[in-house]
Amino acid sequence: MELCYQLPVLPLDRPVPKHVLSRRGAISFSSSSSLFGAPDPRQLSQRRGAISYDSSDQTALYIRMLGDVRVRSQVGFEPERRGSHPYLVIDFRTLHSRAESAGSIPARRIRRLFSFQRHLLSSRLVRGRPHLNPLHILDEDYCGQARCMLDKVGSWNFDIFLFDRFTNGNSLVFLTFHLLNQYGLIELFQLDMVKLRRFLVLVQEDYHNRNPYHNAVHAADVTQAMHCYLKEPKLAESLTSCDILLGLLAAATHDLDHPGVNQPFLIKTNHYLAALYRNTSVLENHHWRSAVGLLRETELFSHLSAEDSLNMERQLGSLILATDISRQNDYLSRFRTHLDENNLCLGNASHRHFILQMALKCADICNPCRPWELSKQWSEKVTEEFFHQGDVEKKHKLEVSPLCDREANTLASVQIGFMTYVVEPLFAEWARFSDTRLSQTMLGHLGLNKASWSATEPEASGSSEEGESEPARATEPPSSRSLSQGGQES
Repeated sequence: MELCYQLPVLPLDRPVPKHVLSRRGAISFSSSSSLFGAPDPRQLSQRRGAISYDSSDQTALYIRMLGDVRVRSQVGFEPERRGSHPYLVIDFRTLHSRAESAGSIPARRIRRLFSFQRHLLSSRLVRGRPHLNPLHILDEDYCGQARCMLDKVGSWNFDIFLFDRFTNGNSLVFLTFHLLNQYGLIELFQLDMVKLRRFLVLVQEDYHNRNPYHNAVHAADVTQAMHCYLKEPKLAESLTSCDILLGLLAAATHDLDHPGVNQPFLIKTNHYLAALYRNTSVLENHHWRSAVGLLRETELFSHLSAEDSLNMERQLGSLILATDISRQNDYLSRFRTHLDENNLCLGNASHRHFILQMALKCADICNPCRPWELSKQWSEKVTEEFFHQGDVEKKHKLEVSPLCDREANTLASVQIGFMTYVVEPLFAEWARFSDTRLSQTMLGHLGLNKASWSATEPEASGSSEEGESEPARATEPPSSRSLSQGGQES
């Protein structure tokens, strides 16, 4: 079965007329599913999405679309290519896909079926049960190994890759749900558990898990790191429950629907998102708007007043937009000034929000500060994503983005540059703000990991002072932007 909708096409360069959007709401749409024995999923058009709108914000539509979205014309179905590059049309859902064996498709179908059954089981368990105790959901869903790992969810050595295997690829859903429950936020904010579970499932599904780096596991890793920072004494003593809720939701959604390419790629190919957000924080704006679309589609905050709900959405956007590393120096300079003048007052709401922004920025690029076994895996994944983008750019005769040319860069050189120019300055200031055992542990791992990568570059030690250090310094600004928006951003 195929569902198609004729939706009004509104220009993006003028406000949406009031008579078009007279109230808040959302439109959801979905195509047939391959869940119950349908043919090869790759042969189906997977089209699911939502369009949310708000009369108070008449300059933007919040659009979430999955798969190859098509519109019906008088002559049949034609791909919607408005604003895309005239000769470059890429389906970001399959950008990083690889050839798979025939046996892998049934396995993936079984995995999706199990996840769906878990969702149904949770829904049935909630009906008729007391609202104040969501623990039975966890007991039914988690296997023993995953529960044991969650007992140590605050450990900096937490292995998110192992946890993802234990949860059958559902690490983001289970981890975020567990943390929201652990902080008592489900009860405090009277969140409907069915809506919350649906929201988290949709968030996880909106990540492109074929992306080597920007996928749901990365979001789960950032959420776990955010939890570690929220438990630091200065934050734990001052943050409100609303701050914690926003911090965890921002971490879980900060790269939502990431296409696996960076902002310069979207701009140079005239992608519609670049036009929509006027080439400014394109990916971050899209992540935020996608998160808002899901919040409205699931009505997670529908029990709150319209003002409170809108305020939550705006603060969520402010946190996600802070992960744009093209603005890294601005945030870092402001952070350094606060620390130099010793004028941070965490009793002030705006100062607390700023610290949450810095915490999310740290969580987003903390991979080099993890133990080597974890850090190395993340480094390989993000570099693979960079190099794949470079391959696509070469294939279509586009200018290759910085750090994306596998012939001009190595895994070690990319990581050493990223650690030197982006990670070290940020975490040095974070250690000034929160001088704890965790901060010293992160800086220790950072130094050891950098030395390990340097050891794999035998030429770096001998020639860095002569010729190689200058190119590295020359590419510092592009490295920051590319690694943030393409790798450890968004």
